Amino acid sequence: MKKCFINGTGCVSSQKTINTAFLEEIIINENDNIFDVSQPDYKEFIAPAAARRMAKGVKNGIVASASAIKEAGAENLDAIITGTGMGCSVDSEKFLKALIDNKEEFLTPTSFIQSTHNTVGGQIAIGLQCKAYNFTYVNGAVSFESSLIDAKMQIEADEATRILVGGVEESSENTLKFLQLSGVIKNKDQSPYSLLDSDTNGTVFSEGAVFFVLENEKKETTYAELKDVSVYNILEKEELEAKLKLFLNQNSLSSTDIDAVVLGYNGDAGFDDYYATLAKGVFATIPQVYYKHLSGEFNTASAFGLWVASHIIKMQQIPHVLKVNTVEVKDYKNILLYNQYRGYDHSFTLISKC
Repeated sequence: MKKCFINGTGCVSSQKTINTAFLEEIIINENDNIFDVSQPDYKEFIAPAAARRMAKGVKNGIVASASAIKEAGAENLDAIITGTGMGCSVDSEKFLKALIDNKEEFLTPTSFIQSTHNTVGGQIAIGLQCKAYNFTYVNGAVSFESSLIDAKMQIEADEATRILVGGVEESSENTLKFLQLSGVIKNKDQSPYSLLDSDTNGTVFSEGAVFFVLENEKKETTYAELKDVSVYNILEKEELEAKLKLFLNQNSLSSTDIDAVVLGYNGDAGFDDYYATLAKGVFATIPQVYYKHLSGEFNTASAFGLWVASHIIKMQQIPHVLKVNTVEVKDYKNILLYNQYRGYDHSFTLISKC
């Protein structure tokens, strides 16, 4: 069975993560409950005339994927696999608004066509003239992990040698209003928003696009080996540790073999106890990492977490801004990522030093 290596990454986020070194320019924002994405120079990647017709999620996806492909030197792809929870929500809102304003008459289909969840994957393929396998997973907060599982299985089964896989979300005005009304996003009067010691419900929200090139061979650009990914729709806090041990056992590891754990703390006091269960229990004595204070929360924010973990493995150090505790180790061989969203869509992702 072939191994699966992360050979290229590209990230568009609320941080300056395009054409910069890993977290070289960090913005710590504890005053806003919604983070704006740090827009790259789209002209470097997309013709201005084409960019004007694209939603920001599509543009960010193209930039992130192009960066990953360039870094990996991956000219010919065997598949493009995308994960998204909300899809192109800006165009979805445009179409629905036109539907209401025009009383369901005289509608143009443009916004509807561009609002479908597979728009990002399709536009990437068009730009690359790639006619290979192209699939989009829409599985809530495990949309990105579902894409990883598909890609990993294809590479291990020798059905593909080079796959572009990523997660994309874009925020839209009305959707954000609904999320605030429902309590998913923290209230504006609750700042400063410190995610680690939060005692309020809700989270800080954002958007982003993160892509990876997965291949069956190790190269000079290799970050890490993707060992395993597992998802669970529902897990109780009491069974979390047992599921974790089962996941590690399946990879011939125990909790003592993990050198760092990347946790998806998002400041929601109602659900961050899941992370605290592991942080205060089985992983109390190893380095702990968090990242959503930099990226914000969104359905595929775990892709940003994998981007962080991949750089930690490659650089063999954890930037201070990511540290939950002060524990240090000499060698980062195995890193585990754990994420969940409001008590559902739990995922474990394991990567290892090559």
